[in-house]
Amino acid sequence: MREPYDVIVIGAGPAGLCAGMYAGRGMLKSLVIERGLPGGELLNTELIEDYPGFESILGRELADKMTSHAKKFGAEFVTDTVEAVRRTPEGDFTVSTALGTTYRARTVIVTAGGTPNKLGVPGEKTYAGKGVSYCAVCDGAFFRNEVIAVVGGGDAAVEEADYLTRYAEKVYIVHRRDRLRASAIIQQRALANPKIEPVWNQVVEEVVGNDKGVQHLRLRDTATGEESTLAVTGVFIFIGFTPNTGMIKEHYEHDEQGYIQTDAHMMTSIPGLFAAGDLRVQLTRQITTAVGDATTAAIAVEKYLAAQREKAGTPVGAT
Repeated sequence: MREPYDVIVIGAGPAGLCAGMYAGRGMLKSLVIERGLPGGELLNTELIEDYPGFESILGRELADKMTSHAKKFGAEFVTDTVEAVRRTPEGDFTVSTALGTTYRARTVIVTAGGTPNKLGVPGEKTYAGKGVSYCAVCDGAFFRNEVIAVVGGGDAAVEEADYLTRYAEKVYIVHRRDRLRASAIIQQRALANPKIEPVWNQVVEEVVGNDKGVQHLRLRDTATGEESTLAVTGVFIFIGFTPNTGMIKEHYEHDEQGYIQTDAHMMTSIPGLFAAGDLRVQLTRQITTAVGDATTAAIAVEKYLAAQREKAGTPVGAT
């Protein structure tokens, strides 16, 4: 067992990187564990236009800047997958990883984000990577001059549909209702794009294809039940995320969708375990809200540890 960290941050998306930076500024011994490259969903977003101070910045560029900033203040980074977070009888935590390492920390901030939801229809799994995608930035260029569909009606779906028009000849937005849920400015821009056509009141019943890939979608009208087909060679699915909370091996308070409930300090119902970013219950999930959560969580950790040391009679700042 290694020397305990003051805080372990799980995930290195915007929330995790911000938490690591603030933990370092607070002179906390901190470790950020990320299963892939630091940046999270920033790496799947080509252009960001809603982060204050940057009218326009590439997702990878912002990820690099955030990572460098966190490292500057002393955050340590490890590439590994966290499999279990457990609170010990002493009140600190063990964090076990896929590579067989167990770390110990006085506190943990979980910023692991979420996993794209699946439609769960026939053909989706069969054609994953062969026409079915969950990342426009990753796969958009493979559909140059083709006709494709985006499934969903929220901000992510509509933004990605607009993005995909730079490659595709035509982009259908397939939505189960007769209006989109995306914010007004995002809708306005997308629906003004001549390459985009909404397909209202439709759900995907099946993804149909052959050995070359996707050929069409089988749709069902949510009002009439009537079935139809939509000829496309690709389908991009953006119907929300499931929070990545499976590594927490103790009951915690959450909503009906599994998003973690926290107090105003980002503390979960488990003392010493904090959450920030997309896996937390909140109104909106943006980069700005993620870093706001993380700022609060990291500063709250610093105060929590100081209170714990004072309670134990240990001088503040001692390890």
